[in-house]
Amino acid sequence: MNRIRVGAGVVNQTPMDWKGNRDHIISIIQSAREQNIQVLCLPELAISGYGCEDVFHAPWMWKRSWETLKEILPYTKNIAVGVGLPFSHENHLFNAVAMLVDGKCVGLALKQKLAGDGIHYEPRWFKPWLPGQALHVKTDLGTLPIGDLFFSINGVHVGFEICEDAWVADRPGIRLMRVGVDVILNPSASHFAFGKQEIRSRFVLEGSRAFGCAYVYANLLGNEAGRAIYDGSAMIADHGKLIGEAKRFSFSESRLLVREVDIEVNRGVRSRIFSNQPHYGDQGIALPLEVNADVEWESSADSKHSSVRSSSPTDLEGWERGNALKNEEFARAVALGLWDYMRKTRSRGFVVSLSGGADSAAVASLVGIMVRLALDELGEVGFIKHLGLDSWNSTQNHTDRDGDRNRDSGSESSGDPSHIPDLTRKWTQRLLTTLYQGTENSSNTTRKAAESVANGIGADGFSSEIQEIVEKYHQIVSKTLGRELAWNQDDIAMQNIQARVRSPGVWMIANIKGALLLSTSNRSEAAVGYATMDGDTSGGLSPIAGIDKAFLREWLRWLEIFGMEGLEPFSFLGPVNSQQPTAELRPSSEGQTDEVDLMPYPILNRIEALSIRDLHSPSGCLQILKEENQDIDSEKLKEYVIRFFQLWSRNQWKRERYAPSFHLDDRNLDPRTWCRFPILNSGFAQELNDLKA
Repeated sequence: MNRIRVGAGVVNQTPMDWKGNRDHIISIIQSAREQNIQVLCLPELAISGYGCEDVFHAPWMWKRSWETLKEILPYTKNIAVGVGLPFSHENHLFNAVAMLVDGKCVGLALKQKLAGDGIHYEPRWFKPWLPGQALHVKTDLGTLPIGDLFFSINGVHVGFEICEDAWVADRPGIRLMRVGVDVILNPSASHFAFGKQEIRSRFVLEGSRAFGCAYVYANLLGNEAGRAIYDGSAMIADHGKLIGEAKRFSFSESRLLVREVDIEVNRGVRSRIFSNQPHYGDQGIALPLEVNADVEWESSADSKHSSVRSSSPTDLEGWERGNALKNEEFARAVALGLWDYMRKTRSRGFVVSLSGGADSAAVASLVGIMVRLALDELGEVGFIKHLGLDSWNSTQNHTDRDGDRNRDSGSESSGDPSHIPDLTRKWTQRLLTTLYQGTENSSNTTRKAAESVANGIGADGFSSEIQEIVEKYHQIVSKTLGRELAWNQDDIAMQNIQARVRSPGVWMIANIKGALLLSTSNRSEAAVGYATMDGDTSGGLSPIAGIDKAFLREWLRWLEIFGMEGLEPFSFLGPVNSQQPTAELRPSSEGQTDEVDLMPYPILNRIEALSIRDLHSPSGCLQILKEENQDIDSEKLKEYVIRFFQLWSRNQWKRERYAPSFHLDDRNLDPRTWCRFPILNSGFAQELNDLKA
């Protein structure tokens, strides 16, 4: 057999959703068989879900995973499938991939390099398997080989690198090459981050080239467990060339990438690699398994599906090759994250407290993008089916108001919803509710901006006045303290009460609608605590808390002027983008802006990166800032550094209370999954004293 058909299958799984996960796996195996795929790679821990956290410690979940594996087995006739699950041996848990062939489990390859950086905590749950080791264990499916294995199926040698295995220098692929493996499968659970796909592409291509083999990569898809978003990347390389790459961020439950690879060509390549010294006695992979099963693989050359072979990655969409990659990735990743969070929590949409500023406009826009992308890909029937809202069409008592959203303000909308297709407008209005809550410190500029955003997106928008409630609290507290409140004495308290008064009403609307309230705080605010707890931090999900304010502002301008591929520009963001960011919590005469209160956002974000990501001291941060910003007075830079470290150290308690957020780049401030910092600390007292000296 010279050529075989291989497949990379991505699935949208949920931790411990045994029936749902099983059905997705069975469905994609059936699709693979229909396309005459002979070797199929499915994602890491696809049976249990990757994000099970400490439930991995529970023996019952290992058993349930194994029972689910047995339910999948009958669907693997005439196909070889690698699928991930947790596997226990002698009370040690391993991250395993079961090789299923012709209805039988023929062995389990075990992960050797565990991910323990960033949001990954695999060493907390799993043990790493030692390279070069293998053994046989008794199971209720018979005695099976486990460990550092490869499998010989109809003369085709198949081995594994499981996610992190391929990210390290001492890759298992080096040993697999030396025993003549033809196909390496990489089942992965690699969360999305900016720029990460390029790294994956490099190790897939380099693995195929250096090891002289076909390489199949299959990642998880969607928001699996809440914080991490998986882009559903699927790639296939053959003798050093990328011959297939699937579109990412799909709203489908699964996707399948199919290509044919030439085994004989790869074997010829390996024979010419001088440094490829054979290790026939290598104990680690001395258990090649010649599967004794009647696997009836028809010749790929004669197959009606042979047209799937391609010399170029034709599955990619245009945006993935464009100059605006980061902007597109951000929009598509968060839109998919919101979609899965909504449907997996069985929420009936989202509610956003719309201030007229950049943060809430970004959150509302992302929900609008979610609706449009999901409808474009799934159609309305699939859209409703995925959300489980079949009854909405017939029983939901909801009237479209064609842009008349701001019912309490009495003002004419400044956003024109006429550009929105009727279907998109209908579902956006049903799934997104916005509320602008004004006080005497709110400007007409932000009111109009909020109206423009709500109407431009097509949200179910409302506006109300809360000054009377704010004044009532002033009266109650003044009476309690026995004195009148004053800005020169009670500044922070008087700012915060306005933000907190906005919380109960918008929460009530979310409860009534059965929707999820979205917090609108960003990462720059989280770093320095520039947020009101139980005010603008209120919500069950904080979708932009993992991204900095400087990027958000740039992204909103791009979305207004250029727009995403396939969508018109969001011109209604103009009134938002023309403003300087401001909390509008002080009297308008004071000209309050975020950057006056704090520092320029680009400087803030740079200090955060230097201190939190790169672990520089305050003096180290200042030295680098001076080198990078010679046009800014050094004393001003020192002031910014001192302010950042003081605010960072005193506001850890706020970061501990933030709603769950999405991980989007190579750093994050989430203390539960990334950046741990003591709530009680010295406040960098000695370091800042040294800086001031």
